Amino acid sequence: MTQQLAAYSTSTGEAVQFWILGTIAVIGALGTVLSKKAVHSALCLAGTMIILAVFYLANGAYFLGIVQIVVYTGAIMMLFLFVVMLVGVTAGDSLKETIKGQRWVAVLCGLGFGILLVGGIGNASLSEFNGLGAANANGNVEGVAALIFTKYVLAFELTGVLLITAAIGAMVLTHRERTERARTQRELAEQRIREGKHIPPLPAPGVYARHNAVDIAGLLPDGTPSELTVSKTLRERGQIRDVSTEALNDLRALEQRAEERLERTAIEPATFKRAEEASK
Repeated sequence: MTQQLAAYSTSTGEAVQFWILGTIAVIGALGTVLSKKAVHSALCLAGTMIILAVFYLANGAYFLGIVQIVVYTGAIMMLFLFVVMLVGVTAGDSLKETIKGQRWVAVLCGLGFGILLVGGIGNASLSEFNGLGAANANGNVEGVAALIFTKYVLAFELTGVLLITAAIGAMVLTHRERTERARTQRELAEQRIREGKHIPPLPAPGVYARHNAVDIAGLLPDGTPSELTVSKTLRERGQIRDVSTEALNDLRALEQRAEERLERTAIEPATFKRAEEASK
């Protein structure tokens, strides 16, 4: 009797957890759809998936909760991010429709899917709840495996086909046809020699400078900075710290101290000699 009441009732902690995390999950889902940047959409979707994993763990579906975090949030979301980086989707991309009316078709498809989803949930009826004890009688992993490979095997296979299609589509989108033969290393080296470019490896940043950071240009023997030691991207952004003046000032100070010490060593013997003569 106690197990049946527990299956039909919800504790206060479960209700608070559901309303707080459910609200965050809905906000993340809306952020996935409404975000203008693809990276922000992917991050919002990752947050929603993590909250779903918490729901699974709270309901005793430990295997599904771990799979939700490891597979979906960890692997598939990273795949989405890699696809975004490879395709190069940015905020500056054109949002102009190449096919007229595709947005209205997408809206109609979304409404149709929503109607089917609401209708399916509304017609669903459960007369009795077995509870977690009956569902995990032979183990949570075995129960999930029995459902996936027997009752829901078609949906499972269709999901796998969808993921494979997405991966193949990402590779097709990122593939670039080569219009000319790739040059060999020897040909590239000969071209650099003919053009008079820097043939040996470029010097490292911060050489002969006070700091060995990537945004600090290396110094030549005369103290002037070398542009070859820093990245071209940093030069274009203006993010290079100029330490040539500091280095030259330090060099002048060092030379001045050295001259003072040399003059002092030259004066000290004569002074010491006069002191000896006066003592005699």
